[in-house]
Amino acid sequence: MNRLINKTAIVTSSTKGIGLAAAKAFVVEGADVYLAVRNKELGDEIAKELTKLGPGTAKAVLWQAYDFDSYEPMVDEVIRDAGKIDILVNNFGGTNPKIDRDIISTDYKEFVKYLDVNVNSVFLTSNLVLNKSMVERKCGSIINIGSIAGITNDYKQCAYGVSKSGIIHLTKMIAVQTGRYNIRCNVVCPGMTATDAVTNNLTEEYQNQFAKATPLIRMATPEEIAAAITYFASDESAFTTGQVLSVEGGYSLAPGTYGDDIGAKAIKNN
Repeated sequence: MNRLINKTAIVTSSTKGIGLAAAKAFVVEGADVYLAVRNKELGDEIAKELTKLGPGTAKAVLWQAYDFDSYEPMVDEVIRDAGKIDILVNNFGGTNPKIDRDIISTDYKEFVKYLDVNVNSVFLTSNLVLNKSMVERKCGSIINIGSIAGITNDYKQCAYGVSKSGIIHLTKMIAVQTGRYNIRCNVVCPGMTATDAVTNNLTEEYQNQFAKATPLIRMATPEEIAAAITYFASDESAFTTGQVLSVEGGYSLAPGTYGDDIGAKAIKNN
């Protein structure tokens, strides 16, 4: 508790899922959290509820991932209000599994669309926060949300996987290029996580395929991903930068036959 007292944090796309879980964890740990969201009204409602959890506070600021012109006003508003930015969580990541398929079936324009917004949302927000606060103050922690899709290969979601791989490399570049300012940058790569996006966009069969291929034989919860994010945000990781932390229940470690040989039987027995 209280690991983030007197810290100011921005968490993008934080009205649900992993972003919301991270914002909640930050408030509980004492941070003043700015929810960078496209739906300001919903963000305001959520911020009020989060603030009740204390000792930190929450406030919503307008930020639209696909509108790059909205990025700088958001960062400026946070600095005017709080005077500084200590922590940035680049949580946004979009795709449409019905459109984002393999290289044979994916339309080029759709590929570029998701590659553009997923990588640039990290680059541009980080660039602004670094230049407007962290470099001058010579401190800060940037946590990017990657994905197991950026580490392992899949038979679909070409744009999403390539963009998340790009975010992983961008994280390491930021770490090397800003370390001399006492700024850290790390990336958390979730596996299949029980969010609304997963439930609404992926079939139960597809979800079960991941679960049975995972040694822990289940999906992660958003809170479990938030715990890793909070670690990187706190001074507990003060000498840790450029690291890739996969929070995926061992999915990338299991052999190809694991799901059929062990995972399926375990799910059936449960």
